[in-house]
Amino acid sequence: MDAVKKRQGNIYPWVVVALLWVVALLNYMDRQMLSTMKDAMAIDIAELESAANFGRLMAIFLWIYGLVSPFAGAVADRFSRKWLIIGSLCVWSAVTLLMGWSTSFTQIYWLRALMGVSEALYIPASLSLIADYHTGKARSFAVGVHMTGLYMGQAVGGFGATIAAMFSWQETFHWFGVIGIAYAVVLAFLLKDKRYEPSVADTGTKVQDRQAKIPVLKGFAMIFSNIAFWVVLFYFASSSLPGWATKNWLPTLFSESLGISMSSAGPISTITIAVSSFIGVMIGGPMSDSWVKRNLRGRIWTSAIGLGLMIPALVLLGIGHSMAAAVAAGLCFGIGYGMFDTNNMPILCQFVPSRLRATAYGIMNMTGVFAGALCTEVLGKWADGGNLGFGFAVLAAVIAVALVIQLTVLKPVTDNME
Repeated sequence: MDAVKKRQGNIYPWVVVALLWVVALLNYMDRQMLSTMKDAMAIDIAELESAANFGRLMAIFLWIYGLVSPFAGAVADRFSRKWLIIGSLCVWSAVTLLMGWSTSFTQIYWLRALMGVSEALYIPASLSLIADYHTGKARSFAVGVHMTGLYMGQAVGGFGATIAAMFSWQETFHWFGVIGIAYAVVLAFLLKDKRYEPSVADTGTKVQDRQAKIPVLKGFAMIFSNIAFWVVLFYFASSSLPGWATKNWLPTLFSESLGISMSSAGPISTITIAVSSFIGVMIGGPMSDSWVKRNLRGRIWTSAIGLGLMIPALVLLGIGHSMAAAVAAGLCFGIGYGMFDTNNMPILCQFVPSRLRATAYGIMNMTGVFAGALCTEVLGKWADGGNLGFGFAVLAAVIAVALVIQLTVLKPVTDNME
């Protein structure tokens, strides 16, 4: 009986990753579809013909998503992460369903804002849950596998224009909304919260300390008094600029620089980034988990390699005008981003205690998303002026600064701060 329980205990952490992988896919798919269905929707909603208006529409999601993220993290550190994840999925899926019935820019705008609230609740809760289930040698890989769900959702969302051309943009929103609501029911039966299980060596006082909830304001104070967290926050935000730029504007950049339709540019751009990011995770996760056994900075070095790959990729994305250059740059960027992305939560675990990780990641999400929202609006104006490619190239300099600071300051003393 004990052997069976132990085997189930070894398997279920990966069941959690598999269950949340689907939620991650739906998370990015539902938000990404809009960026590729712009032209189809503009036929019925004339305001979407303006790149500046489209930038506003994409940015409102980011501003709301970012504003809610720290509070979402604080909630995830104090309440059931299972029901927070399920509730979040239900709401954003319902929003996706309702977008199919929208008839005006104003309706789409406010639904997009509501989606920002609901989706913000998901990432801090899911990543902290995975980090708690995977405390051993496979943490980076487990987080990375989950992140591939986001990349796959981005890729599937890239087919929004293709599906809309076959049916309609309204039906596309309807069906994906229904799928999300149905999957939330599945999660209600299969997903379990992770609770702290004391070891033989743990004293009663230690168990109580780990189970006690840190007051919200004290938790924020503890996080912001940590110098290492500020560095993690800066390089995360800096890397979010090109991350959000590729999510929101790469289909448009490919369409303009390669002279192809959005229905072709959407799948090419999103699949290129998604596939290469998946490769980056498969490289960066195991590399980090192996390297950290020999050197506690192994996760940081792995992340730094990823950032280094993103720099030339952004320059080539900005100045390239051939299919080969665009795809090569996209592949290089995606591999680098995957190596960076799979190590963010594991690096955070080296500097922030387990009871504050969702809160800390929520703050990181807020900062990164605010940076992305600003970048999205600026690139929208540059796109109207024909300078979108130059904007991508400029982002390479920001990544270079973040890389230097990351390597100079971050020096962990443990791989799992309790």
